[in-house]
Amino acid sequence: MSLGAIVLGAALGYASIIFKVEGDPLVDKINAILPQTQCGQCGFPGCKPYAQAISKGEAEINQCPPGGEEGIRKLADLLGREFQPLSEEHGVEKPKSVAFVDESTCIGCTLCLQACPVDAIVGAAKQMHTIVSSLCTGCELCVAPCPVNCISMQPIQENVDTWKWPYPRFIFAQAGVNAERRAV
Repeated sequence: MSLGAIVLGAALGYASIIFKVEGDPLVDKINAILPQTQCGQCGFPGCKPYAQAISKGEAEINQCPPGGEEGIRKLADLLGREFQPLSEEHGVEKPKSVAFVDESTCIGCTLCLQACPVDAIVGAAKQMHTIVSSLCTGCELCVAPCPVNCISMQPIQENVDTWKWPYPRFIFAQAGVNAERRAV
């Protein structure tokens, strides 16, 4: 039995080398710019499929409301395309937020658990649910299925950890520094 496992392991190792699939580096760069909310507002089931569609020219760069204007600018710079305002068809840019469950009204139906693409909701059937805020991407997919409307979106409070300078490209451009080389 051990000999069979060793032979099978060696065969799988050899096959992984022979049939190695390289990822598209452009898709990886585009995906790194996207906010990873997996919300589907762009019309794709997640950020990676949207990145693949952008790289193939099947989707525009302005379909991601969570990425907002900053994300569109980064994508335009990366791809050498013209900046386009956010497509109204796909939504509007909102402040970053996380879901909050009013635990006194939660009935434990698990519909929000099923809707969450990143497993940021903890709970069991007929038990109160709660959100792991560090995992929540703010996609809002858990809000609609809730039959008792106990889930709301709370804006992320600005503090040292969440604060972000709104116009880094402008500041670096004035200083004559390439904005892509500034972060190390």
